[in-house]
Amino acid sequence: MGKKILFVASNYGVWAEELQAPWDILKKAGHDLYLTTFLGKTPLPGMISMDPDFVDPMQKIKMNPPELLERVNEILDTGEWDNPVKLADANMDNYDVLVVVGGAGSALDVVGNMLVHKLVYSAYKSGKIIGGLCYGVGALSFTRDPNNDNKSILYGKTVTAHPHAWDFVDELTYEVVRATPDNPDIKLKTSGFVFPLQPMVEDAVGPNGKVLADPTTSREKPSVAWDHPFVTGLSVESAHAFGEKLAEVLGRKSCAL
Repeated sequence: MGKKILFVASNYGVWAEELQAPWDILKKAGHDLYLTTFLGKTPLPGMISMDPDFVDPMQKIKMNPPELLERVNEILDTGEWDNPVKLADANMDNYDVLVVVGGAGSALDVVGNMLVHKLVYSAYKSGKIIGGLCYGVGALSFTRDPNNDNKSILYGKTVTAHPHAWDFVDELTYEVVRATPDNPDIKLKTSGFVFPLQPMVEDAVGPNGKVLADPTTSREKPSVAWDHPFVTGLSVESAHAFGEKLAEVLGRKSCAL
């Protein structure tokens, strides 16, 4: 039986493939998919995640294959990501699984958002599977357990983190594709990402945890971790493997019921 899966995505520039890849994989696996965003508006992809010529400034490789862009444009054309639940109205009791995805915008309205932390903690206390991809793992790091000395729920776990070696200081804007007056991009410019993720996650897991942050990770060698109840993926190059691991874990749990 398919699970009801709630995706958390940014309104300030989700990375297209980080939402599209696990979305399509879990949909194909027969699960029912739902979205929530801070503003309750369509999570529009960041411009650079839809640029066929975008080359990552640290990895020096093209990031957006043409078949990905074709699929994301199809999703946007058909309105598949339209009408998400507003975060303030989302209730984890209505869903079986929580998945938090990344993109530069997630540092602004997802990672430190206490409404997201509330969903994450509710899923955690209910024993539900929780997925975090790229900067989405930051939201898990910031979610604290008052029953465990307010340690992160990731304390002692093995998880992934976007490598500090991939962080950069070039100017970063938060332009999105298909912006409208009702769903605009924000006029903001930062020096690279808002914060480095890897040291945050290392602090969250503590001395007995482990953080996978290998800068040689690639599409050919993706990085995904499964440490119950968490499935985490390193960054966009691991988005497909992340979706596959979620589908595998959910398949095993369904068979065990």
